[in-house]
Amino acid sequence: MSQPKLTIVFYSTYGTNHQMARIAAETAQKAGAEVRLRRVQETAPQDVVNGQDAWKAQAEKMADIPVVSHDDMEWADAYFFAAPTRYGVVASQMRAFIDTLGPLWMAGKLADKTVTAVTSAQNTHGGQEATLLSLYTTFMHWGAILVAPGYTDPVLFEAGGNPYGYSHTAGDGFEKATPAIAHQVTRLIEKTAKLAA
Repeated sequence: MSQPKLTIVFYSTYGTNHQMARIAAETAQKAGAEVRLRRVQETAPQDVVNGQDAWKAQAEKMADIPVVSHDDMEWADAYFFAAPTRYGVVASQMRAFIDTLGPLWMAGKLADKTVTAVTSAQNTHGGQEATLLSLYTTFMHWGAILVAPGYTDPVLFEAGGNPYGYSHTAGDGFEKATPAIAHQVTRLIEKTAKLAA
């Protein structure tokens, strides 16, 4: 496999996970991957989204990014997921998309693909690790191959030391986030290529 195919699937309310997905996409392209950046369909009522200026602005900012489809999932060799935590699990918009994947799962079309995930929360201990672990439980049901960052690079300690996947505190800058996300997605691409060799 000379050029691993990566689908980046993200949901973002206020922009944090959109930014993390963009960092992953740029890094993956530099690492030689073919990348599809895809957003999850918003499920909140439009009047709720429009009722919060920041949410509405972010929705408008992402409007030109295609909504993720089953074709994007079947096409990929690897997945990078990014979504905020809600009460210790992934945001319902992401869960709603995942819950549509039953036909692909039953056909074995999600199996043997590499996957990793990142998340965010309002505070440092807002359920990020639980969110990532719950996503990984789903990925294990698919038969996907988890590529967590572990403690494989010093940048992970500088960015919070989460071995499951980078987690961002909303409102923080991306100075420490960028190298941690870059390491995580580069590791994903490298392992994907190695498994295919």
